Amino acid sequence: MSPIHAIGDIHGQIGQLETALELIEKHGEPGAPIVFCGDYVDRGPDSRAVIRLLMEGQAAGRDWICLMGNHDRFLLRYLDDPRYEDPNVSRPLLWTDPPLGGAATLASYGVDVAPGRSLEEIHADAREAVPQAHRDWIAALPRIHETGDQIFVHAGLRPGVALEDQAEDDLVWIRNGFLESPVDWGRLVVHGHTALDRPEFYGNRLNLDGGTGYGRPLVPALLEGRTVSLLGRTGREELGISELVGY
Repeated sequence: MSPIHAIGDIHGQIGQLETALELIEKHGEPGAPIVFCGDYVDRGPDSRAVIRLLMEGQAAGRDWICLMGNHDRFLLRYLDDPRYEDPNVSRPLLWTDPPLGGAATLASYGVDVAPGRSLEEIHADAREAVPQAHRDWIAALPRIHETGDQIFVHAGLRPGVALEDQAEDDLVWIRNGFLESPVDWGRLVVHGHTALDRPEFYGNRLNLDGGTGYGRPLVPALLEGRTVSLLGRTGREELGISELVGY
């Protein structure tokens, strides 16, 4: 049973990411890997800085595993087509529309997203501003990471579908069918994607999206098998099992 750390959705909050890494350094297990569960961009002001920090950490040899989230994938698809609408969004929205937060990501790259500029103008500037190295890094992110004790993924897993047959859209987007399921996957499923007020542990899964994209703290976790401890300024807090409710 090897310890491993995990961090949920960051959403462009570089200060929160730096604090979470400091908490792992101070209260975590020395040398244990860190899995980042995706959604590095959108809504917050510093998406570019978040990606740069993660890329630099990996390049420096840190044992960091970074998964792809739906917002990260949305950035790539926007750069190919500014009018792309992901069918998994609950209503028709462009990535640059306010609920999704893509405009904040572009602004972090120095793109002028002021009202009145055309979609085509903003897109042309974005293709120039987002470094190819960042695009290549995002495109190469794994969608899932497995250990002997955990399965890490951005959004979740489709019950009744073998792990090797899971669809990418489910791995980065699923809610209904997964969140309310009591299915035991044989290992703890660790995910983000669905924002809560704070991370919650349900026995079969751990949701680490504590709402950093909406201004709440980014709380890192230490996992030892199915034992979950949140890392805060005063140390480790073992997380009990919450009641499963429907979504």
